[in-house]
Amino acid sequence: MSSQVPHSRFTWHNTAIVLSLCLGSICYGYDFSIATFTIGQPTFYADMGLTTDPLEAELYAYSNGIIGTILGLFAAGAFFGAIFVGWFSDAHGRKKTLIVAAIINIIGGALQAGSVHVGMFIAARCITGFAAAMFVALVPIYISEVAPPAIRGLLVGQHGASFLMGYSFASWISVGSFFAGPSTFQWRFPVALQILWPALLLIFVRGIPESPRWLISNGHSEEAWDVVARLHYSPTDFSQTFAREEFHQMTSQIAADKAAYGHVTILDLFWKPQFAKRMLASGVVMATSQFTGNLVIYSNIAILYKGLGLSSSISLIVSAAYITWACVCNFANASFLDRLGRVRSMLIGYTSGAIFIAIEAALIATYAGTDNKAGLAAAVAMLFAYITTFAGFCDTTIYVYCAEIFPTHLRAKGMGWSIAVFMASTIPYLETFTLGVSVIGWKYYLVFIAMAIVGVPAIYFLCPETKGLSLEEINGLFGDKVVVQLTHPTDAEREGLDSAIETRQVQETKDAPIDSERSSAKEKLATV
Repeated sequence: MSSQVPHSRFTWHNTAIVLSLCLGSICYGYDFSIATFTIGQPTFYADMGLTTDPLEAELYAYSNGIIGTILGLFAAGAFFGAIFVGWFSDAHGRKKTLIVAAIINIIGGALQAGSVHVGMFIAARCITGFAAAMFVALVPIYISEVAPPAIRGLLVGQHGASFLMGYSFASWISVGSFFAGPSTFQWRFPVALQILWPALLLIFVRGIPESPRWLISNGHSEEAWDVVARLHYSPTDFSQTFAREEFHQMTSQIAADKAAYGHVTILDLFWKPQFAKRMLASGVVMATSQFTGNLVIYSNIAILYKGLGLSSSISLIVSAAYITWACVCNFANASFLDRLGRVRSMLIGYTSGAIFIAIEAALIATYAGTDNKAGLAAAVAMLFAYITTFAGFCDTTIYVYCAEIFPTHLRAKGMGWSIAVFMASTIPYLETFTLGVSVIGWKYYLVFIAMAIVGVPAIYFLCPETKGLSLEEINGLFGDKVVVQLTHPTDAEREGLDSAIETRQVQETKDAPIDSERSSAKEKLATV
């Protein structure tokens, strides 16, 4: 038999599933980003009893603290949401978890839009953060479990492109509402639209199948085969070769993992070497993404541009343009990720990003508070250069990588851990950035540079490359046994695989009349 491995093609069915799932990514992006632009709306400060005027020293200091709390408690809620999603999606399935996240998101968005004081707004942000983390952990898991290995980076990468789309929607809607005039509509309308995206998801989720790997893990192999066969359907492959081989690989690997490890506890994740390596790798990837400053800059971009001398309206517009450009770069990241590779992409992005942040710090140190238009324009441009490298090489990659390195029985818990690290790494920065920049100015950026110097070599030494491998084959990179090789099989492995597939097909042929008789009997009973 030939050793050529067939590849599933990208179908409209796959496209519809990925696009529907990415509504969850948009939910996360919009939920997170809307606060960035809410704190740029003058009427929000007035309605919440806050100020942006440094001359009101006591209230100004209090306001900076409150802004940090609004941003930080979203991340705190997200931390607990990330822990919850790992347990809940393993117990109840990916699809039900998506529905629960959408419902919680709607509740949090409604409470924010109706907030009558800052305490209510902060509590509602915490609830919304809980739901947002469920989305940001679950969507890449879900897509990775239905995507063919050869284009998994492209498909899972749509999660990164889509949550930046949510950021972009929030930014331009906020710009439009700013020009509606000084009224509570300026901030309440954009905040209320947080309800729209999860509502759309609840409509489209009916067409999304359950993850076949979750179905196999929970004893629903027949239903899993139906999903796999439809995912990889090709009119030119009458024998469904790729679907059969991938299904065989899934079932064999999941059975072997269950036999080898049985029930895995939380402690096992950190103490068993093959699991601990994954936890360390994912933790390093997520922590480095935040330690280098990207989410803090996203969150405070409107305030940063105000600090560079731009008016409220211009800072909102430039911030919206910044995020829209990041969305384009995220899509580019997804498009070449399967060719460039995950680890190489992150190393390029973090290294170049640190260089641009260093230049930004120097420009702020030199020109902030001056009338030098060229210097201030360079500082604005340097933030665009930074996001070009981060979004173009890292922002999508981190989710693809962390979603694919864990085995099926640990994927949800592992990804939940990854997002929990992501959020925990963000909280100190979100809580202190506004106050820190107002007190020590450009020196705050030195923290981001120092963390990049630590993070880049950590990724190089701790994170093996995963591109092109199936989820089951990635197990071998972390010391686990790979039961079935599809991507690079030896001749002997290829012969064994062909034999196993032929045996399964023969068994299906024998079972077909029995299944037909059972169906007929059920139909007769139903008519009695």
